[in-house]
Amino acid sequence: MTGSTTQGIRTVLHPVSDLAQAKAVYAALLGVAPQTDGPHYVGFDTAGQHIGLLPGGGPQGLTSPVSYWHVPDIEAKVAEVTAAGATVKEPARDVGGGRLVATLIDPDGNLIGLVQDR
Repeated sequence: MTGSTTQGIRTVLHPVSDLAQAKAVYAALLGVAPQTDGPHYVGFDTAGQHIGLLPGGGPQGLTSPVSYWHVPDIEAKVAEVTAAGATVKEPARDVGGGRLVATLIDPDGNLIGLVQDR
């Protein structure tokens, strides 16, 4: 197998219907306060992972949690995974702070998130 390896799943985004209630639940679960706390996104950093809460599924319209694999070269990984049979849902885009994200769909319809930090 060629191509770049991943740096593992370190980000999971959860769509939520009630942001305040979800924030309380995840704060209790994780044992930490959110590091990012806004009306459109709440994010927790703990144990080397980032857990994000998106009200209404966010702009992506998520309907279930999505795991994001961290990769050193997002464009190369998108090309490699699509060549293997996945399709692009959202191409790589800058979401701020030097972070690029992309979303793919595997042959069974599951979402695969990719993240590259510059």
